[in-house]
This record gives sequence, structure tokens and C-alpha cells, in this order.
Amino acid sequence: MSGNSFGKILKLSTFGESHGPAVGGVLEGIPSGMNIDKEFIQHQLNRRKPGQSSITSPRLEGDEIEFLSGIFEGKSIGTPIAFLVRNKDQKPEDYEKLKDVFRPSHADFTYEAKYGLRDYRGGGRSSARETIARVASGAIAQLLLQQNKIQIVAYVSQVHQLKLNKHYSELNFKDIDSNAVRCPDKETAEKFIQLIESIKESGNTVGGIISCVIKNVPAGLGEPVFDKLHADLGKAMLSINAVKGFEIGSGFDSVNFTGQELNDIFEIREEKIRTRSNNSGGIQGGISNGEDIFFRVAFKPIATVLQEQESVTRTGASTKIKVDGRHDPCVLPRAVPIVESMAALVIADHWLRNKTSRI
Repeated sequence: MSGNSFGKILKLSTFGESHGPAVGGVLEGIPSGMNIDKEFIQHQLNRRKPGQSSITSPRLEGDEIEFLSGIFEGKSIGTPIAFLVRNKDQKPEDYEKLKDVFRPSHADFTYEAKYGLRDYRGGGRSSARETIARVASGAIAQLLLQQNKIQIVAYVSQVHQLKLNKHYSELNFKDIDSNAVRCPDKETAEKFIQLIESIKESGNTVGGIISCVIKNVPAGLGEPVFDKLHADLGKAMLSINAVKGFEIGSGFDSVNFTGQELNDIFEIREEKIRTRSNNSGGIQGGISNGEDIFFRVAFKPIATVLQEQESVTRTGASTKIKVDGRHDPCVLPRAVPIVESMAALVIADHWLRNKTSRI
């Protein structure tokens, strides 16, 4: 299987299946001498793990990280950082009856079409449990960026048709983790939670949008052709399970304006070249311009619903299935640290690549 690695200078390769012994990764490219805050890394993993609230999967995993290489006396030593998280609360028997049936909108059929066989236990490699490695590596990337005062914050801004109708500048990011849904507006968060709980009771699922803001990115990050900064961010986000859309800055709403209305006018502010507006989302020509990078990521409803559905078997016979097991009614709360982590991997990779751009 190819396609298990991401990044150029800062490169992550992941491994493992949902109900195998462990999942993990190898992160290359972290410079030596960087302090590795294991508590921060575990904190990010805790934000992603199941069983953290009534609106997430009840699977009980500690998701405690074990580092195997690349760290000595609390610092990176310049060699690949290898790590794993062991799967402990496994229930593969929940999936035994699904080994010959293709679940609607899952990767069951496509995996079998490509490889001729599949791990039917929770989706195997296609499971979102693989994102543990992304969050752990992304947390390390965030430590690198924090040393350079670059801040990455993501939050839930829409659940189904309910929206948080506030610009991110009006929000207090410290309130993101004050509620189970990770929305920094208390009143909106309560509405989100009520909706997700009602969806859960009906055995259904619901999707929504996660917004992300990256502050203090210096001008000049990104490569102007195939590796445009927003293109790499888009690929990173679209590689996350259940993601169906990515837009940066004014995004799809750009079509409603003329060029004169949408252009970000340059001006001198605080003795720096700045833009009066930020419709570009902090990136122009594929390169950061020093303004806040702002983008939104759309997540579909999770495909695993606890209601009977029609499908077919591996032999093509019509059948009906009703999935059991432990699943999220909404992926958004646990996906917030995943979005932050993938953004961190992209920005940190380009930050390191930029060191080679000029003498």
C-alpha cells in the first residue's frame, strides 16, 4: 500500500489498523535540540480520543503514547521520532457479521476492489483511528511552531444547519474546550450539543464545519506552483476521514463579488505592509502574506448509522444490515485537534522548506 506518507522535509509515515495491536507513526525532519513536551502531545491525543463525552464514541481507549526513538533527555536528537499507541478496548466481534457485506458509504467496497481483500474490523486501515498518528505528529509540529510564535486554533462553527454566526475575531479561543462540542460561543455550543444528542437518540449521524485560524505566520511560506501553501492545506484537510470540502478565505463566496470588491488592498500598518481586508485568507499566489490564515473544513455525517439499511454482499446478493458497535453521532468534537495537527504539519514543513529559499 502506497500513500502512507505526508510532507517533504517534515515527513510523517503512519501505520496500523483500527483493531490491530497498535497504531503509530514515524516523523522525520524535526531539528535536534527541540524540547519535546510530552504532556502537550498527550493533551492533544486526549482531545481526539473516544469516550470523552456523551456525544462521542463510547469506546474506552487511554490512547497513551509510547516513544520508541528520536528523543533523549526530553529533547529531539535529529533522528526519526517513532511512536505508537496501543489499541486496548478492541471488540472485533462487533464486525464479524459484516465481513461479507459492504456498508453504505464506507470504504469496504473500494478497498476490496483495490486490494482483493480487506480488514473488516472497524474498517481496518480506513478507520479514523489512524488519525492518532497525525495528532501526535501534529502536536510535535505545533511545538516547533510555538517556538516561532505561530498559533493554530480550530473550533466547531457549524453542526448540520445550525451555524455560529460570528467572525473569529469576536471569539475567545480559550473557551473552545469549555464544552463538549468545542465551540467557543456558549449559547451556540448548547444548541449544537442538543442537536447532536437528539441525532444520537435516533440512531443517526450529523456533520458540520470546523473553522481554523493560523496566526503569526510570516510572509513568504509556500511554493508558488504545485506546492502552493493553500493547496497543501487543502490536501491535508481532504485526507482526513469524512472531509468533503475545503475553502480558504472568502472561498466559494468569492463568486458573489467583483474583483474590485474582493481585492485585499495593501497599506502600511504598524510599520508593516498589511492588507486592509483578508479575503485571500492569508495566502496570495500560493505564498503566505503575513495575515491570519483562515479556512473552513466540511465534514459529512459519519457513514455508520444505527439503523437498518439496504446493501449487497460480496457475491452481489441484496441484503439488509444493521450495524452494532460504538460510534460517534458526530465527528466534529474529536476532529478539532486533527484539523489543528494537519495544519501544523503543513505550516511546519513549509517553515523548514523556507530555510532553503535564500542564502
